Amino acid sequence: MPSRTEWGRKRRAKLFRNGRNQALRIPREFELPGDEVMIRKDGSRLIIEPVAKGSLLALLATLQPIDEEFPPIPDPPPRQVEI
Repeated sequence: MPSRTEWGRKRRAKLFRNGRNQALRIPREFELPGDEVMIRKDGSRLIIEPVAKGSLLALLATLQPIDEEFPPIPDPPPRQVEI
């Protein structure tokens, strides 16, 4: 969560048209990581947030369980090594 001083920073930004879409020129000090954002409205506010990269756990949670049996894997005891 940003600190109070980060929330308090304000700067005027330019809106422009890109074809039929309205676009926002974001000043460098407000630059967001990545090349995608999530955008939503909260009353009259427009909130723009960076898209978090998906984690491996999130990806694995979307996969279906495997029903087939795995073949046995040989597990020989470790060999002794002189140090």
